[in-house]
Amino acid sequence: MSFVQDLRNLDRNNVGGWPKSVKMFFTGLVFVIVVAIGWYVEISGQQDELAAAEQKEDALKAEFSQKQAKSANLEALEQQLAEMQDMLRQLLRQLPSKTEMPALLVDISQTALAAGLEPDVFQPGPETPKDFYAERPITLRMVGTYHQFGTFISGVASLPRVVILTLHDVSLQPKDKGTGQLVLQGTVKTYRYLEDDEQQTNAPAGGAK
Repeated sequence: MSFVQDLRNLDRNNVGGWPKSVKMFFTGLVFVIVVAIGWYVEISGQQDELAAAEQKEDALKAEFSQKQAKSANLEALEQQLAEMQDMLRQLLRQLPSKTEMPALLVDISQTALAAGLEPDVFQPGPETPKDFYAERPITLRMVGTYHQFGTFISGVASLPRVVILTLHDVSLQPKDKGTGQLVLQGTVKTYRYLEDDEQQTNAPAGGAK
C-alpha cells in the first residue's frame, strides 16, 4: 500500500525527491516501453522485408515457369527450323548449278524458238547472289500467239532441271489487230543454287556464330 501512496503523493516538480521504489518502477517502465518500441520497429521492418521477399519469390517462380516452358519449346522449334532449312537446301539443289546455267539459258532460248516464238530480244544480265541462291535477270521481247506462249511455258517446265521464271515489269499486248499475235516484253528472273564455297564467300562478315 505504501507504494500506491507514494505514487499518489509524488511531486512532479521534484523528481529527485521521489522514493527509490518509485524511481525504479518508472525506470523499469521506461525501459520496457523503449524495448517494446524497438521490438515493434524491428519486427515491423522484418515483416515488410518478408512480404517483399515473398512477392519476389512468387515473381521468380512465375518467371522460371515461363522460361522453363519456352526452353521446352525452344528445342522443338530449333529442330523444326533445322529441318525446314534442310528441306529448303534440298529444293534449291534441284535448281540449276553454276556450270549448268549457261546451257540452261540456251535451252530456254531454244524452247522459245521450238514453240514458234520470235525472240527479238533475249539478253541475260549479271546475277545477284542471295543466301542460298543467285538470281539472274533476262531482258526479253518475244512475239507469238497465245498458244505458242503456252507451248513455251510448258516446254520450260519440261526441262531436265527445275526452272523458275518470275515476271518483273512484263507486259503482254497485241502486236497487230486481227493477227492474233502478242508481244511479250519485260524482264524475267531465273535462279540457280549457290555452291557451299560460294555461300561462304557471299556470307556477310560476322554473320556466322
